[in-house]
Order: sequence, then C-alpha cells, then structure tokens
Amino acid sequence: MAEMHIKVAISSDFLSAFSRIPRKLQNKVMNFIDKFRECPTSPGINYEKIVMAKDRNLRSVRIDDTYRAIVLSPESGNVYVLLWVDHHDAAYAWAIRRLCAIHPETGSLQVIDVEKTVVMTEERASPQPEASMGMFAGIRDRQLISLGVPDSLFALVRSINSEDELDAVSDRMPEEIYEILLMLAAGYTVEQASQEMTMATEAKVIDPEDFSSALENQESQRRFYVVGDEMELKAILSAPLEKWRVFLHPSQRQLVNREWNGPVRVLGGAGTGKTVVALHRAKWLAENHCKEGLKRVLFTTFTRNLAADIKENLRKICNEGTFAKIEVTNLDRWVADFLRKQGYSLEIDYGKRTQPLWKKALTMASPELGFRPSFYREEWERVIQPQGIATLSDYFKASRIGRGTLLNRKSRKEVWNVFQEYRLLLDENGLREPDDAMRDACQILEQKRHDLPYCAVVVDEAQDMGCQAFRLIRQMIPGDGNKNDIFMVGDGHQRIYRHKVAVGRCGVNIRGRSRKLRINYRTTEENRRWAVKLLENTAVDDLDGGSDDQQGYKSLLHGEAPVMRNFASSREESEYITAMVRECATQSQNLNSICIVARNKDLLEQYQSDLESLNIPTYTIRRNEAENRTAPGIRLATIHRIKGLEFDTVIIAAVNDKILPWEQPIPETDDSVVRKESENQERALLYVAATRAKRRVIVTSYGRQSCFLGGQQ
Repeated sequence: MAEMHIKVAISSDFLSAFSRIPRKLQNKVMNFIDKFRECPTSPGINYEKIVMAKDRNLRSVRIDDTYRAIVLSPESGNVYVLLWVDHHDAAYAWAIRRLCAIHPETGSLQVIDVEKTVVMTEERASPQPEASMGMFAGIRDRQLISLGVPDSLFALVRSINSEDELDAVSDRMPEEIYEILLMLAAGYTVEQASQEMTMATEAKVIDPEDFSSALENQESQRRFYVVGDEMELKAILSAPLEKWRVFLHPSQRQLVNREWNGPVRVLGGAGTGKTVVALHRAKWLAENHCKEGLKRVLFTTFTRNLAADIKENLRKICNEGTFAKIEVTNLDRWVADFLRKQGYSLEIDYGKRTQPLWKKALTMASPELGFRPSFYREEWERVIQPQGIATLSDYFKASRIGRGTLLNRKSRKEVWNVFQEYRLLLDENGLREPDDAMRDACQILEQKRHDLPYCAVVVDEAQDMGCQAFRLIRQMIPGDGNKNDIFMVGDGHQRIYRHKVAVGRCGVNIRGRSRKLRINYRTTEENRRWAVKLLENTAVDDLDGGSDDQQGYKSLLHGEAPVMRNFASSREESEYITAMVRECATQSQNLNSICIVARNKDLLEQYQSDLESLNIPTYTIRRNEAENRTAPGIRLATIHRIKGLEFDTVIIAAVNDKILPWEQPIPETDDSVVRKESENQERALLYVAATRAKRRVIVTSYGRQSCFLGGQQ
C-alpha cells in the first residue's frame, strides 16, 4: 500500500505567538518545527492529550522543559496543524478553551474560543428593551450559517445592538466572522457580503472530518498555510509578523490567482493590502505565464524608492527562478533606459534646467489677457501635456473640462504663443519634460512595432501615474482584451503627486474588471477613523472618471486614539518627541519600529540633530534606496518617502500652519479647482503618514498648528 502523504500546516495565530516568545527560545521552536514538518509521526514527538480540552483533536507537544506547542492532530487522516506555542501553563490554558471545527456550510476550518464566547453571552443575557431586537435581527439563522457563522456564536451575534458593541466582542469570534458582521452592519445585503467574501454559492457536501480538504478551502487559507520545503519554512519563521508573505484574504486571493480577460483595476483604502495583492499577482504571473524565460513581468510604480522597496519584498516571496522573471523599475527609469537604447539624444529634465526656459517663455504672454503666470503653468500641466497637444490646431479642439477660466478661439491662439515658445526653447537646449519623454517612447513603440519582453505589466500606486504614463503602459502590450495584460492597484485618497487621470481615455479598458478591497489589516480602527476624517467632504475619483468613497472601509484592529500635542516652541516639541522615543524604548519597542515624519528634509535634519545630541541613534530613509530593516536607529523620513512603508509608531512632527499645507504647493491662482486639488494633495500627505502606523500615531506641532487639525479630536 502506498504511504499516505502527510500534510503539515501552520496557523497565523501560531506565528503571532511565536513572535512573542523570547528570542533565545525561538531557535528551539524552529528546530522542533523543522523536525515536525519532516515527520510529525516520529516516535520522538510525544503527543499528549489535554485534560478538560473542549476539542478531542488537540494535543500538546514538548519544545523544552517549559514551552509547549499546541497541535491539531485528528484521530484519523493525514493532517497536522501547528496552532499555538507558549509557556507550558499558558499553552494549556489556550488549548482548553479552543474548538477547531469545519464549518458545515462553507467547509472552512475555524478556531473558536468557546469559553470566552459562553462568558460573553452570559454577560449580555440581561433583558433588552422590547424595541431592541439586535442590529442583526433581520438576518435569519439560515443566512448566518450560509455566511460562515457557526451556530455556537448565534446567541452572541443576536445580543449585539450597535457597531461599537460588535467591536467590543470582536476577539470572541474568528476574524472572518467579525468581518462578515461588519459588512452587514455597514448596510451590505447577505448576497453582497457573500460575494465580497468570495463564498461559493453552489451547494456541496461538507465532510466535518475531512481536515485535508478544509485546508484547501479559500477561507481557511487566510489563516492556515500548508508548509512546503525547509527553506520556505525558515523564511516564514524568520519574519513571523510579515504574514502577508503567505496568508491572503479570499478577496485578495481571488484577484491574484485568476485568468483576467484584460486590464484590471483594484482600489482600496490605506492598509487594505493593495501592494500585497500586486506582489503576489506578479509572482503568479511569473510562475504561470512567463514561458521558457522568453517573457517577463514588468512591475512598475511611480518613484524610485517604492520600486526599491517592492524589489526587496518580491525577494521575500519568490524563489530565484521566479524572481528572475520579474523586472522591477519606476516608470521614469524605464523610459530613460528605453530611449537611451534607441539612440535618443535629448535630456529628460525634472525642472532644474527647464524652469528658467519656462520663465523665458512667459515673456510671450499677452498683457491684454491679464492671466497670472500660474494660469499658463496650470494650462500646460492639466491640458497640454495630458492630452499630448503639439499644434495650435490640436489646442483649438482640446477639452478643457475642469478648468475654471473659459477661453475662446482668439484667446487660445494668444495663449498658445507661450507654449510654442517653450517648445522651441526645449528643442534648442535638447531637453524634454518627463511627459514628453513618455510620449516619445510610446511613439517609438508604435512606429517600430517593438516586441517588448513582457507578458504583463503590474502597476502599483496607479493614482500617481499620469495620462502619458498609462498610454505608454498600454503600448507596452498593445491591443485591447489581451489576457492578463495590465494589473493596477491604487487609491485616489492617497494621490500626492499627480492630477486626476481616467485610464479608459488612455486606452486601458477596465470595464467589468474593477474590484475594491475594504478591510484595513495594518492600521487600528482608531487611527483609521482619524485619518479618514482628514479627507471628509473631499471628492475623490476612482482613476477612471468616476467617484470613489470609503463605504465599508474598516479596520479589524483596535488600539489607542492618535495623540495630538501643540507646543509654544520648536524646542519644547523636540523635547516631547525625545521623551516619547525614550518611553517607547523603555517599553521594549525597537527603535527601528518608530518613524519620525516631517514635511521636508530641513525639518528632519533638525530632529535628527536633536536626537543624536542625546546619543539616540537615527536612520534616515532615503529617496533612492530601500529601507534596511536590520539597521539600528529610529527612522526619519519625509512624508513622501514614508509611502509604502509601515511602523509600529509614527510621530508626525511640525504639523504647523504654513508647513501643512505647505505654502508652495498651494499657488496663487484664480482657479478654485486648482487651489482645492492642491490642498487635497496636502491633506492626502497627512492621511498617508497617519495610515503608516500599525499601533500609535503621535501628531505634534508648535506655534500655530495646521488648519487640517482643527476638526480632529
């Protein structure tokens, strides 16, 4: 008889518990797990039954004299699941309360804290007013079952009367149940919630003893991971809190492991895992669609530093062969390299050399029109460059929707003189702006019919890409409706670089292939609410001409509310920040998990000087390189640079009047739309900074604080 294949899995909770045990003991646990993975039935592993355990399938296994691991070891079958690791007494106490069961409707493996559920239900069993039927009174038991709620939680669910009460009992239920109830509380129908969680609608027979099949369930795979080889296991245990490497939410997994019939757009608020989805999508594409090494996946984003971070994170989830099939670069770098190979002789300039030429071109402005210099720059950036207008004839026909100043044909002709002069000056000096370079690259691809070595393009931070960028991306893999060709993730609430873009007008058709992520897995709910309030009543687009909102956007984590402190002087503020850093250090928080964020480099350098004068080590996160997570020191970063990163504690410093919003980005303009969009970008910067924190947000200012903080509590 053929030997039965043994399946060994590790739970998300196990990794959390493993991260909390003393570091000197973690090596013992890792050695045990390695042996356990190789042969969980080895005589050297002593499985002990747990007296008083609610679940007969739970066993204790010895790590050393004081530590134990808790294992799901069914009496029949070939499955072993590592559930928990802790000090002997704590491990047993954890196991006694737990029940591992396969849900009869969804087929997912669930771990329920039975004791806490019973206690909480009893506490909440006091009579309720007759008018109160519970916030889920309209949901039938049968519907709750279909959504994955086990009947053991019915009494608890029926006792909940508000969203605050739901939050209060969230630790009494599996994460996915809390998430489902959050959706129902937010107004989703049962059908919508089921669809959002990608639950199967077809009836199927569930075997309550088939743990092997349960581990293959999408819902189970958000919490349980079947361990592969030794190297993979060591990589997981080396960073147990980086769970994004192996655990994906079903809605994320559905986006990743799927054949798409064209471009895909994924939206989602901060912390919802958009970049994680993009990383895993790139890996999946490289493994399934890059045949014989002839094609690669291009993973691109807006800035060099984000590209560097992405590259490092891809290394964490890809083997060498897969990683070699993914090219990671920011788009400006790709354009420069491509054009150089084509013999392109013009220099791409980002403002240093073109700014004087622009000022010279403004001498051609007609005094009779009476427009400020800012009007011409706005017209150039919002009409001429996005639409690729090269002639006066094109300008006559150009759309100016969204511009506050009307121009008749005569006025356009006079305004065009400035743009024409600027173009001539650029040509004379051998210069191009980045948008020009992208347009030139696109034209070369179209004219020469280049066959680029890409099977797909993955775009991160799509909200910061412009029209020319998306036209170029479309030309990299020409055609409409190609399978798996373009996959983009973004969030208009985090737009800090570019103006609005509608990808459909750039040839990227996403109709029927737009999805949204709503659950924040990084930021606490308290921090999320504070950040979202910054953008209250702010219109946000969906990257394709529509509007986006944050309905259903919620965090599953809870913690303390953000702290805001205003001081009379910068010295007092700096002393407070130093005291907070020392407080975190005394609480055993690593300095490299704390980041001080400021609007610009000059401010950061002052905080750095103050810290180092007190012998507190610092590490500056630089623009063009990935952060070295192993380097010691408190992190220092501009708000632009912190994008894409996360820390336990984020201190947002100098949130002062005339710093946030920064005076320079809010120009003198007659266009109210431009002024509002510029202010929104400054608000988005503060939103981005606050949502980088996993636990604590501390906001400091001195003198007159920013107007953005006026409505915050």
